[in-house]
Amino acid sequence: MDDTYSVQTTAAEVSDTGTLETLQALKDGDTFLVADGWGDLKGGADGLFDKDTRLLSRFVMTAGLARPSRLSSGVSRDNVFFTAHSTNRPLPPMGGRSAPAGVLHIERRRFLWDQRMFERVRMSNHGIEDVLLPLAFDFGADFADIFQVRGTLREKHGTLHTPTHDGRRVVFRYTGLDGVDRTSCLSFSEPPARLNGTRAEFMFSLPTGKSVDLYIECGAEACIAPDAARWRENALLARLSMRRRRRRGASLRGPRSPLFNAWLDQSRADMALLTTDLPTGPYPYAGTPWFSTPFGRDGILSAWQMLWLDPSLARGVLTYLASRQATEVSAFRDSQPGKIMHETRGGEMSALHEVPFGLYYGGVDTTCLFVALAGAYAKRTGDLELIRRLWPNLVAATEWMRDYGDSNGDGLIDYARAAETGLSNQGWKDSEDSIFHSDGRFPKGPIALLEVQGYAYAAWLAMADLGVRLGDARAQAWEDHAHEVRFLVENKFWMEDEGFYAIALDGDGEQCRSIGSNAGHLLFSGLPSPERAAKVTQRLLSSEFRSGWGLRTLAKGQARFNPMSYHNGSVWPHDTSLGVAGMARYGERDAVSMILGEIYTAASHFHMRLPELFCGFEREPGEGPIAYPVACLPQAWAAGSAFLMLQAALGVDVDALEGVVLVNNPTLPTGVDRLTVSNLGVGDSRVDLIFERIGEGTVLMPRGKTGDVRIATVR
Repeated sequence: MDDTYSVQTTAAEVSDTGTLETLQALKDGDTFLVADGWGDLKGGADGLFDKDTRLLSRFVMTAGLARPSRLSSGVSRDNVFFTAHSTNRPLPPMGGRSAPAGVLHIERRRFLWDQRMFERVRMSNHGIEDVLLPLAFDFGADFADIFQVRGTLREKHGTLHTPTHDGRRVVFRYTGLDGVDRTSCLSFSEPPARLNGTRAEFMFSLPTGKSVDLYIECGAEACIAPDAARWRENALLARLSMRRRRRRGASLRGPRSPLFNAWLDQSRADMALLTTDLPTGPYPYAGTPWFSTPFGRDGILSAWQMLWLDPSLARGVLTYLASRQATEVSAFRDSQPGKIMHETRGGEMSALHEVPFGLYYGGVDTTCLFVALAGAYAKRTGDLELIRRLWPNLVAATEWMRDYGDSNGDGLIDYARAAETGLSNQGWKDSEDSIFHSDGRFPKGPIALLEVQGYAYAAWLAMADLGVRLGDARAQAWEDHAHEVRFLVENKFWMEDEGFYAIALDGDGEQCRSIGSNAGHLLFSGLPSPERAAKVTQRLLSSEFRSGWGLRTLAKGQARFNPMSYHNGSVWPHDTSLGVAGMARYGERDAVSMILGEIYTAASHFHMRLPELFCGFEREPGEGPIAYPVACLPQAWAAGSAFLMLQAALGVDVDALEGVVLVNNPTLPTGVDRLTVSNLGVGDSRVDLIFERIGEGTVLMPRGKTGDVRIATVR
């Protein structure tokens, strides 16, 4: 993730009661909203955002003279609605009488659709007397750029105009330094008793046993008066859109495993929430709240995790990234011709080049992953038509790998940021302290990361295979390049005394002899020899890496190891999933099923939603994993981890080019005795795969096969 401009972004804050309050997030397209457990926006790290600009920075509801007492709150399992239930504190006397605490039920129900926030406040009187309820909203719009919200200071700002208002709406306007007028509008279904540019006050008469609704909308466009019909219509559209995204591709079900199903359902819902349907196709945005935008690396790996079930994500990712491929050299953007985008942003600071992330290319691995995913997508779908369309982009990417990506001509992909504004580390472990020598020293550049060479190896092999299929005479040269990379990695990164690979080579070619999870990614690429893969697997499964909740990013005992760090000892579910898939590639099954069970158990402690990362402390009996306080939640490649690890455990490999589904020695995690993969598409064919535990083994029972697809099993 982009770390240079983050003050590790806030996923929690201290509430009015002094307790740690998890922020709640909703998303639709390029619009997202972050609020506290009451549904309030208080001008900190929360707000309603569209295209990286905060349209509503404050929105706090009071009932009487205080915030109501919260009963419960949360986001629905399908990620469409946020609902907060609360009750009144004692109300001030009205007409000589005051209502006691706890007689009113106040429900705030909210969703996002079509760049707007829709909210319904339902007030119900459960007392024995009629009640007059003073309800008020304090609000404001600062139009802060997302990087400002995350802690980047700005010396100059545009002009924030005085809000205008009429009987039931307020319009906010900001003229940016980029010359763009940005507006937002807050409107109410009922005219407030008092309304100005920062506050709306209502007085509701609530007969005993009755309910009254107030509808509220906020968005970037001009206000339309909200009402019950608009609420119902747009709520239905939001829910149907989410349902369509959740039902893309094949589905997974364990009929006698309700908790396991809940994990799969939540993971699928989180992936659907984060997926935005762009003109180029569906794209999984990295995560909410602060990475709700297309990232190259994250999009590719999330699509790869889902590839066996839903290839449409990979198609959308490849098409979008090809359209954003660099064509020029820019130190500020870290771009060179053929390079694939790392991140894109849409706010004022990006437009003014105050930050380089409007269209930023500072990821050393994304270009290799782009090519490798294209090869995996072609094998999974047989869709050579898309590959032909993207062929100039794929060739340009390989030319970047050969020329710009290998800055010192040693045959390895390396990086060194071109400008001080860019990322200092440009692999997936992009925090400033994540790459170091065994004594803790930071290496001089350019740096060649271990896992990136694996991605490059997979990319060259993919190009060789696709080149043969498309009749490109360069196919043999690409295959030779893959073998050259393999030779270099085995000779330069392997540490015989450690039985492991160095995490990187520095600018002098010296090994950074830290022991990190990066080697699991190398297994995923298929580069190591079987003998070395076995040694790496053995060490990854040792107590150095295994926390009991997944694999740590750095082995215990290493310099800079800290289980509470961002990259140096924490557990990232996506990192674990790639390592697990790598082990499975070399035939490991029992350990894969075991770690899948650990990650599943960890998810159960996080309400079935895996966060971006959590602390790497040792698992203790009767205790859950320790949360990393500012982790993104949800995050796409954390949600996708469930599906990649299941594929690894089940040993499923879909090859549409050959018309076969290969199932290699499947296993099921502990507690799951049956799993059904429904509507698995292979070209024009469909098949259901039923896996069932019988005795000590797991058997496959294909059902409902249509078309010419073959099912082959290996033991």
